[in-house]
Amino acid sequence: MALMSFQDTATLDFHFRVDKFDLDNYKRIFKNYNFFGYLSNSLYVVASACVLNTFISSMAGYAFAKKHFPLKRELFWLYLATMMIPAQVTLIPTFIIMKQLDLLNTLTALYLPILNAFGVFLCRQFMQEGLPDELIEAARMDGCRELRIYTSVVLPLAKPVLVSLAVFTFITTWNDFIWPLVIITDSAKQTLTLALSTLQTNYTVNYGLVTAGTTLTFLPPFLFYVFMQKQFVEGIAFSGIKA
Repeated sequence: MALMSFQDTATLDFHFRVDKFDLDNYKRIFKNYNFFGYLSNSLYVVASACVLNTFISSMAGYAFAKKHFPLKRELFWLYLATMMIPAQVTLIPTFIIMKQLDLLNTLTALYLPILNAFGVFLCRQFMQEGLPDELIEAARMDGCRELRIYTSVVLPLAKPVLVSLAVFTFITTWNDFIWPLVIITDSAKQTLTLALSTLQTNYTVNYGLVTAGTTLTFLPPFLFYVFMQKQFVEGIAFSGIKA
């Protein structure tokens, strides 16, 4: 059999079928896969994680930055050292703790482990330089108690770093897959990221459906970052002034 020349192959007529753009896959996501239920689960978990992490981290960061107590520096560095422990190492102990608290297969168990040393470190760095001691002393001289100082002086001035921490917490919690996979067994309580994996089967993959689900999953954290970008950059800049 004679081989085809380059000219012969160049004259071959290839026909490509271009499908008309439609929103069928997005409609199927909303209609057949309980997208709104998974979305509400994710939003609840992310909102709870942001509130809890910013509240606890800001209080701890304020204590490490402005309070004086024995072994403050040693405790801070010891707490900071926990960041070197991989998340995989603490997975089983955290699961056991959640089981003992009777929180397995609950949305509460998804956001409680979000607390970590990074948020405390970020708030402490910002408050150490961005929170003047004179304002705190003036508030004390006016008769303000510690809770009033925290709510009326510390939190308003720490808004940039709290927004930065909220952005980090939002993205981390939203994209988390391993922990929801371990702790959640009820399909109705799955988060959006976990539910997205159910669109793929062992034998077939509907790439149009997976792409539509991935796009919808990507939008919330992207939009959140866009709206909070200015405060996020400001908080990161001030938090890195001095170690």
